[in-house]
Order: sequence, then structure tokens, then C-alpha cells
Amino acid sequence: MIESLITSKTRIKLLLRFFLNSETTGYLRSLETDFGESTNSIRVELNRFEHAGLLNSNYDGKKKVFYANTSHPLYSDINNMLKKMIGIDQIIDNILEHIGYLHSAYLTGSFAEGKDSKNIELALVGNNLDERYINDLVTKTETYIKRKIAYLILTQEELVRRYENKSILLIWKLN
Repeated sequence: MIESLITSKTRIKLLLRFFLNSETTGYLRSLETDFGESTNSIRVELNRFEHAGLLNSNYDGKKKVFYANTSHPLYSDINNMLKKMIGIDQIIDNILEHIGYLHSAYLTGSFAEGKDSKNIELALVGNNLDERYINDLVTKTETYIKRKIAYLILTQEELVRRYENKSILLIWKLN
């Protein structure tokens, strides 16, 4: 879908990396490894984003580390667009209606690290969640968004223990 609007695959990868999870950082060589693309194409796009004010950077030794400028006026719009692109908004809206007591939902795995993937991994924190209902929703949503969805139901303590040194992204929380 977004490929129709943005034709640069490198640009799409960078958008996902930095704008899906605001805590994600990256430097040129790490992005080259993760994306499997030339440093030159990545450097050109990083410079464009930085020049436009969408990315900020600082130096960690000799490495120039990039991160999303969350105060940019377009940050939340880009973030929402990417969530819609991968189907997170659809998943959450469908789940909340009849799921039981859901306290919070987290994106884990590749997307939490800002990497595109054919698989969406979720951690659902709550009590007495209706797994049969969740499975039905997952099946329907997978067909709609054309991605596989894996989920875990955890307590808050289990979430902390399981993802202690891993990237997770809060995508919904009970107010």
C-alpha cells in the first residue's frame, strides 16, 4: 500500500525503523547490515530525513546515531500512517470489543525494533481474556492485512521478565 506512495524501499525501511517506535536509534553501518542495502543509498535517505527535520542525530564516538524527531509536526501523522499500513489499528480495534479485561497491548519482535516483517508479534497483558475470540479475530485480521499474527497473553510481571532486554512498543493501554 505505502509502496504506491513512496517508491524508495530504503525510505520505507527507514520510516518503519524510526517512526514506528520513537525509541529506536540507528547508525549507518547497523542499518546497512539490517537492510542489506548499500551504505550510499541509506546515507542519501538519512540525509534527506535529517535535512527535513524528521530525524535528529548525535555522535557516539565516531558513529553518527540517528533517531526520530518526535517533536516534528508530522511525527504523529507518520506514526499513525505506519500503524495503519501494518494493520495494528485494525487489530486493536477488533480485539477490544469483546476480549475481556485487557490492560495493555505491546508490539514485540521485528516491528518493535523498527524492522518490517511479514509477521506481527503481540504481547497482550490482561486477565480472563477470551482466547477463542482472540484466535477468531487473528484469523480474520490476518486475511485482511495479509500478515501473520502471533500473540502471547501475559501478566505484567511475565511481560517484564520475558522482554527485559528486548524492544517492545506499547500500542494500547487501558486509561
